[in-house]
Amino acid sequence: MMRVVFIGTGEFGVPSLEAIALDGRYAIPGVVTQADKPIGKQKELIPSPIKKIALEHHIWVFQPENINSAVSIQQIQFLKPDVLVVCDYGQILSKEVLAIPSVGALNIHGSLLPKYRGASPIQAAIMNLDKETGVTVIWMDEGIDTGDILMSDKLLIRSTDTADSLHKRLAELGARLIIQSLEAIIAGKAPRIPQNDALASYAKKIKKEQALIDWTKDRHEIDAMIRAFNPWPVAFTTLWIGGEKKILKIFKVIISHRARGVPGEVVRIDRHGILVATGRTGGLLLREVQLEGRKRMHAADFARGARLAIGTILGKQDEQ
Repeated sequence: MMRVVFIGTGEFGVPSLEAIALDGRYAIPGVVTQADKPIGKQKELIPSPIKKIALEHHIWVFQPENINSAVSIQQIQFLKPDVLVVCDYGQILSKEVLAIPSVGALNIHGSLLPKYRGASPIQAAIMNLDKETGVTVIWMDEGIDTGDILMSDKLLIRSTDTADSLHKRLAELGARLIIQSLEAIIAGKAPRIPQNDALASYAKKIKKEQALIDWTKDRHEIDAMIRAFNPWPVAFTTLWIGGEKKILKIFKVIISHRARGVPGEVVRIDRHGILVATGRTGGLLLREVQLEGRKRMHAADFARGARLAIGTILGKQDEQ
């Protein structure tokens, strides 16, 4: 029976770990994940999504501060893995760790490599208005998402996809691909297809300040940004209320062709939401928003409560 050690932290790897755990052809002697994180005012320690699933399946969990430390390497060696399966872990594995499994180390990545190597491939695909994306399983090397391709598959990006909804669909695709990849290894038919580095692109880790909306951009670009940054860090604009500059997070919009005004101008308010003009032509109908310190709500309810006036300019640096 193939021995698989799973190394992961975030939600993206959960379907893959479950698929391997429920498949009777594989033994999972251990799962490696990040340390529990303190959350909230009480700093309650919360286990990673991968740890929760591992414990549900009665799998031993190892949480080293540094997976590349001598102690960690010895512990993983003790598990005698044939294969390491790595997904959304959060640390770069050293060549010493990658050399531990008898067969090799596999990584499940949320893009069609070599496109969008790096930390935020799902958000990058949405923001760049790509029509499709996918998942690639690679044989890991010391580079960042540079290893030979074992298997990949694609899916279409929907016009309504957020990072959250696309993340979930890709995670399920990743689970199917990792099982197929392990099957290929058992059958002795697992390919190693070198990536074309000339076609490589990178998706760097997202920073909160990137989520500030530039209303001079095209409505399609802003819509894509809003969807890409949902649920984190959430696209935002600024708004002057009662002499104070406030942050307004925007969760959901509808693209509109009927908005004439300067970029960022509120041109209509009704029960459907807040229509804001953007660069070039048209605009966006804001549907779900959240003012700092308040709860998330329908844009029409926010406009009514805030007494938002037509002609207000969102994103303006100085009070009107």
